[in-house]
Amino acid sequence: MQTSIRSESGFSLIETMVSMLVLSVGVLGLSQAFISGVQKSSSSPYEVLATQKAAEAVESVFAARDSHTISWALMKNQNDGGVFLDAATPMKLSGNDGIVNTADDGAVESFIYPGPDGYVGTPDDKTLTLDGFTRKIHIVELSGFLREITVTITYPANGQTKTYEVTALISQYA
Repeated sequence: MQTSIRSESGFSLIETMVSMLVLSVGVLGLSQAFISGVQKSSSSPYEVLATQKAAEAVESVFAARDSHTISWALMKNQNDGGVFLDAATPMKLSGNDGIVNTADDGAVESFIYPGPDGYVGTPDDKTLTLDGFTRKIHIVELSGFLREITVTITYPANGQTKTYEVTALISQYA
C-alpha cells in the first residue's frame, strides 16, 4: 500500500497582507472621489447663481444701451467718467436706473426658495441672502465704438471663495 502525499497549497500571510494593502488603497481612492463629489454638489447651487448673476449684469448693460437709459459716453467705470462702480461691491438690487453696480443700487439681494414641502409661499420657505457675493463690472475701451465688459462674481462655496467671470463685447450701435 502506498500513500501519496499531496501538497496542500493556500495563501501565505504575505500574500494576504499585500492583497489587503491593494484593496485598502483602492477603497481610500474611491472614498476621496466620493467626498469630492459631495463637495462639488453642495457648492453647485452657488455656481449656478453666480453664472446667472453675471449674465444678468451683462444683459443690464446691453439693455441700458438699447433703451438709451445712459449715453455711450457714460457707459464706463467711474474712474473713466462713467456710471459703473470701480470696485467689487455687494450683490445689490438695481436702483432706479435699472442697471446693476451703479451708485443708486438698493438693498442686498435675497431669494425665497421652497422648503421641504416643495412649494413657495408656505411657512417652511427658506430665504437666501447674497451676503457673501460681490459683483464687479469692468469696462475697457477698445475703440471709439467698441468696449469690452468683464463681470466678475465672487462667492463663498464650501469654506472657500470662488470666482466666476464672463466677458462680452458691446458696440455703440444697437
